[in-house]
Amino acid sequence: MVVEVKTTCKVEDVLWHLDKLARFKETFGEYSDWNVQGALAAMRFDEESDRYAYRNGLWVLRCENGITGIANDKNFQPRIF
Repeated sequence: MVVEVKTTCKVEDVLWHLDKLARFKETFGEYSDWNVQGALAAMRFDEESDRYAYRNGLWVLRCENGITGIANDKNFQPRIF
């Protein structure tokens, strides 16, 4: 799991993380045989970036009232990088 953490997440942050995940195994060859998943954690999601991340196969972690939880529903299918 490769997690990007933001105070406020925007769509451009999701795009940046997706790009980073696409190149992850090039940079870290020791993980070339691993099934890598991505996640975004934020206090606040602007521009419906949480929905955009979900639709692109990323786990969405919300921090509300000091508790971090997974926002994805039971039908979520994570993208493998």
